[in-house]
Amino acid sequence: MTKWLEGGAVDLDVVISTRVRVARNIEKYKFPSLITIEESNDLTNEILNAIKDSDDEGDYQFNIIRDLNPRERLVFIEEHLISPGLIQNLDKSSFLIRNDERATIMINEEDHIRIQTLFPGLKLNEAWELCSQIDDNLELKIDYAYDEKLGFLTSCPTNVGTGLRASVMVHLPCLSMTGHIQNIIEALRKVGLTVRGIYGEGSEALGNLYQISNQVTLGESEEEIIIKLNKVISQIVARERNTRRYLIETKALELEDKVYRSLGILTHSRLMSSKEAMTHLSNIKLGWDINLIKNEKLKDIVKLMIDIQPANIQKKLERDMLSVERDNARAEIIRKFIENTEG
Repeated sequence: MTKWLEGGAVDLDVVISTRVRVARNIEKYKFPSLITIEESNDLTNEILNAIKDSDDEGDYQFNIIRDLNPRERLVFIEEHLISPGLIQNLDKSSFLIRNDERATIMINEEDHIRIQTLFPGLKLNEAWELCSQIDDNLELKIDYAYDEKLGFLTSCPTNVGTGLRASVMVHLPCLSMTGHIQNIIEALRKVGLTVRGIYGEGSEALGNLYQISNQVTLGESEEEIIIKLNKVISQIVARERNTRRYLIETKALELEDKVYRSLGILTHSRLMSSKEAMTHLSNIKLGWDINLIKNEKLKDIVKLMIDIQPANIQKKLERDMLSVERDNARAEIIRKFIENTEG
C-alpha cells in the first residue's frame, strides 16, 4: 500500500502529509453506538448503494472490519488509511478505500460516515476539494442529519457544525531539539488548533512527527478552517527551516554528529524498537533534507517509517511475531534499506 505517498508534493522537507475528514450521520438512524447490528447492515447497504450511483463508481474496495484479522486491521491504521476508532466495533464497522488510497469512507466509526482524503505534502486545498466532492455526491443520495442553527449533527459535540477536521503532519526535528516545540503547541491551542501524535488523539509524537489540526468545527466555515490552517502551517514550516539554518550556522558539528551517529546505529543494530527507529530515521531525514547526506534514494524515508511499524513488519513476513522478533526484523529491514541506498 502507501500509494497515497506517490506523486508530486510541496514542502516535503517539513510537511509529510495532509488529511481532511468530515463526519456525517444519516437522519433516520440512531448514532453508531446505539444502533443494532441489523440496522447497521441496512445503513451500510444504503451507503454502498449511494457510492455505486455516484461519480466514483468502481474506484473503491470494500472491507468489513470483522473479516480482517487483527494484523490486517492494524496495517490499515499504520498506513493512516483508517482511524484507530474504526476497529473498536467489529460487528458494525466497515470502510471503502479508493484505489489510489487518496480517499477512505469509514462506516460506523463514531459517526455513520467519515470521509477522509489523504495527500503527501501540504495540499489542504486539494484534500478539501476531493473530500467535498465525495461528500456532495453522497448527499445527493442520503439525507444527512442537519440542523439549521447547529449544522451537521454528530455523535461527539466537538464535531457539530461543519464536521470538518483538517490536519497536517509535520516533521519538526530542529524545533524539537531547541525546545521551541512546547511554546508552539501552546500558541496553537490559543488560536483553536491542536497538536497530536502520528495516529491522532492519544498517540505519541514519534520521530518528531506532529499532527496539527483544527479544534473548532462550529462557527467557522470549511473554507475559513482551511485558510487558517494553511496560514499557520506555512508559518511553522518557515520557523522550522529558519531553525535548521540557525543550527547549521551555529552548531554544525553537533548537528552532523547527531545525523551520522544515527546512521551508524541504524547501519549496525540487530535489535531496534519502533520508538528508537523513528528517532534515528527522523535524524536521517533531517540530514537528507539539509543536504548533509546526499542520496536521492533517501527521499523514501517516510515510506520506511511506515514499513517498520509492528503490523507492517508482520504483514511483510506473513506471520505473528513476538516483540523481540519484530525488533530484530525491523533492524534488518532498515539495514537492507541503507545498504541499498549506499554507493
